[in-house]
Amino acid sequence: MKVVGIVCSSRMGGNTEILVQEALAGARAGGAETELLTLGGKDIKPCDGCLSCEKTGKCHIEDDMQLIYKKMLNSDGIIIGTPVYFWSMSGQAKVLIDRTYALRHPHLMLANKVAGAIAVAARQGTVSTLNVFQRYFASNHMFTADLVEGLASEKGAAIKDKRGMKSVYEMGRQIVSLIKQQLKFPEEFNVPLYRYVERKYKTPRYPTP
Repeated sequence: MKVVGIVCSSRMGGNTEILVQEALAGARAGGAETELLTLGGKDIKPCDGCLSCEKTGKCHIEDDMQLIYKKMLNSDGIIIGTPVYFWSMSGQAKVLIDRTYALRHPHLMLANKVAGAIAVAARQGTVSTLNVFQRYFASNHMFTADLVEGLASEKGAAIKDKRGMKSVYEMGRQIVSLIKQQLKFPEEFNVPLYRYVERKYKTPRYPTP
């Protein structure tokens, strides 16, 4: 059983990393093997919208995202942490999400994994940020643990947020408990619903005039 934590911050050893590390500690307490991945310093380019992955099932961009793909696919649980910038996730987090479009073809390759997210803010923006992650997890047919906010501004201040630290730790344990349930979507629904409907009812992707 493997849980991967992905830190979507360019600040090494910062508040997001502190909280993701604590979540992974909770996962280890539950019996999981864990690994921390940091996007800071990595070469991960934005999705270029070529849509070639819809035919090949692979992203054609050769960069550090290829390693992230392998780590995500080989995990049972995924924790994504991001600082909040202007009431939303960091640019690194958004690029990560966009590049996983390649993992939706020919079927939802992240399906049935258990996911959690952590948003770190000085005060505002955690709710809007976590809402995006919740929708992202659902669209990939992942099972979602509780989503957690951490409150911190100065580097390292997250450790003083006792409620946030305890919450992410328990989220890590919760993720492991959910993994042990072996929850699964029905095999029939192994693609996004709009693609399922296209296939079953021969409906066009876009409305015709």
